[in-house]
Amino acid sequence: MKIVKLNTSPNDCNAYLVDGTILIDVGMDGNSMISELKKYIQLSELKTIILTHCHYDHSGGAGDVALATGAKIAIHKDDGTLLKDSTATASKLFGKKAPEVKPDILLKGGETFGSLVVIHTPGHTPGGICLYDAATKTLFSGDTVFEDGSFGRTDLYGGNQGKLIESIRKLTLLDVRIMYPGHGDVVSNNANEQIKLSLAMASQF
Repeated sequence: MKIVKLNTSPNDCNAYLVDGTILIDVGMDGNSMISELKKYIQLSELKTIILTHCHYDHSGGAGDVALATGAKIAIHKDDGTLLKDSTATASKLFGKKAPEVKPDILLKGGETFGSLVVIHTPGHTPGGICLYDAATKTLFSGDTVFEDGSFGRTDLYGGNQGKLIESIRKLTLLDVRIMYPGHGDVVSNNANEQIKLSLAMASQF
């Protein structure tokens, strides 16, 4: 599996191009993401845009990227219904309206995209997801867990600490060699232990 971490602005999420055909999260600026994609692929090669959740810093540019590439937008059904809501997407925090994003694929969890399996991990948002490749022990963790035991906030619309704890507990059952989070650095050392630390930290609240 070939993974490219794409450059986004400091306030944006991390975005990842997987095998030249799948884009995991987009960031707020679709035009900037389109310019990034052109460095690595022909735009028509992109087939699927997977949003780990509905927040604006992950989804804001998805509509523009989908229009430019023809790629289908996938998001969990519980977040897909929130994409037009400026409060639910937290776009208000960035002084923006909710993104013009119309999902093509509404996920439930368990779907596969290539070797990636969708795992529903609510808590940060109702429809948050992670993506896991068992063969390479690779986890795209969205805003569920980050490096150094950090985890997604639950004080925004639809956040739920109890559900987040259960979602992180679910991730501790996976064997993770490398973790690509929605923000911060890629975790390539002791990823399993860092996820367990996130569980311990989240359980204190």
